[in-house]
This record gives sequence, C-alpha cells and structure tokens, in this order.
Amino acid sequence: MIRGLDHVVHCVRDLEAAGATYQRLGFQVGVVNRHPWGTWNRVVQIPGFFIELLSVGESDKIVPPQPRHVSFGAYNRDWALRNGEGLSCLVLETDNARTAAQGFRASAVGDYEPFHFSRQGRRPDGSAVTVAFTLAFAADTGSPDVCFFVCEQHFPENFWNPAFQVHPNGATAVRGIVLVADNPSDHHGFLGSFSGRREMHATSLGLVIRTARGEISVMEPSVFARVYGCPAPVTASGLRLAALRFAASDLGLARTVVGRLGIETGRGALVVTPAHAHGAALVFEQA
Repeated sequence: MIRGLDHVVHCVRDLEAAGATYQRLGFQVGVVNRHPWGTWNRVVQIPGFFIELLSVGESDKIVPPQPRHVSFGAYNRDWALRNGEGLSCLVLETDNARTAAQGFRASAVGDYEPFHFSRQGRRPDGSAVTVAFTLAFAADTGSPDVCFFVCEQHFPENFWNPAFQVHPNGATAVRGIVLVADNPSDHHGFLGSFSGRREMHATSLGLVIRTARGEISVMEPSVFARVYGCPAPVTASGLRLAALRFAASDLGLARTVVGRLGIETGRGALVVTPAHAHGAALVFEQA
C-alpha cells in the first residue's frame, strides 16, 4: 500500500553550505552519509517525513542508467546541471515496494525494477545499526525534472530518532508539498496512479491530493507566486517541485528564528524564499 509523504530530495551544490542554511533556519541536520553510487546526503527529520539534502560527492562512482533501472546518482547529477539547486525528487511511503512497482507497471506509469540498498548508520550513543530501503520508481514522461518513487523502509526503528525531530524553529509536521505546472490538470492521471489516490480536489488555487501524511498540491506558476510571494521555478516541461509546507507549533517562534530570511504572506504563513533556501521555498504555517 502507498501511504503518505515520505521525503523529498533537495539537490544542492555544496552539502556543507546547505546544511548550515537549514541549521540557520532552525532545523536539526544530520551528519554526512555517503552512497556507494557517488552521492552524499544529510537528513532533516520531521515526524514521519524527512528532507534529504543531496549533492554529488564522488562523480567517478556514478553509474549510467540502464533499461528499466534508474541511476539515482546520474539523475540528480544531470538535474543539477539543468536546474542548479532545488527539489528534485518526490517520495511517498509504501509498505511493499515490489507490489508498488507492479502497480506502476499495470497503470503504465513505470516499468522499472525495484532498487534495494542498505548502509550503516549510528545511534546517538555511537552504536552501529543497519538501515535498508527498497525503492520503486514511476515516471511522468512529460515531467523530466521531477523523479517520482516510493520508499519501503526495512528497519525504520534504526532510521527514525525522535530526538532529531525537535527543531528550534518549532516545525512539528509536514503539511504538504507544492508542485507547479503550466497546466495542472494535465498531470492528474499520473499523480492519481502514483499516489494511489484517485480522489482529487480542484480549488481556485489548483489541484490538491490529500494523502495519509500531507497534501500534494499543483498550482500554475502565477498562482504560486501570488500565494507565496516568490517566483516559481521555471516549468519548461511539465511538473516542478516548488515548495515544502511545515506545521509550526508557534509561528511567532518560527518568525524569530528565521528572522529577515522569511517573508509574510496574506494567508498567515511565513515563507523562506528559494533565494535564501538553495532553490526551494520553505513555508511555515501555524499548527
């Protein structure tokens, strides 16, 4: 079964600088992890959801994509060459990635083999643990600048740490992600198959899919700019990931922590614009 939002990949040029930015914005940021395929990451955990800050650390280890096999390293390397920095991947949670892959194949939104990997992690006391994941990929063929997949965690108790989920800015949950597209309705079929949610809500702002954890919203770029007070990423073709929405326990606290990097919107939200957050808009809303 496909559940709610699991994580996003925030592709950045300089992993250390991006980590420092998130810390300055009041998030706890994890240590550097190194993938065997050449990318490095740092993780920001929110209950049930995380942001994967990602950069190319060892380009010589990146393998090219093969038929029916996605190269995560090659995709994000090429994404960064086209787009610079920003949100490159949207990931939903699943309890069975292999079944999800079969469903994507049956719905004609993905004919890829599941990808399994594991790595060593460390608990706060320094003891070693294993974390392992299986991924199943889907593709909106008209949207080359978003990688879509679902993630099954095999040892979630070794990955999630409540102590890492307490942030000085008061962020307590993911409210949703926001995509932009010139014609949001063109993508409702794919998003329904990807999310497993056929019921969508059309609003004056665009399309909304409510998942078990957070919303997936799709807006036109002009609507996004009006709502969030900053430009949307360029949508030369299809969908682009534009913003992350967080619930904050105390929006006044978030304002204090974020300081002059945040702007107020007419909808009672605080927005850190892409210019100050490595190509992504970060939106804080009162819980």
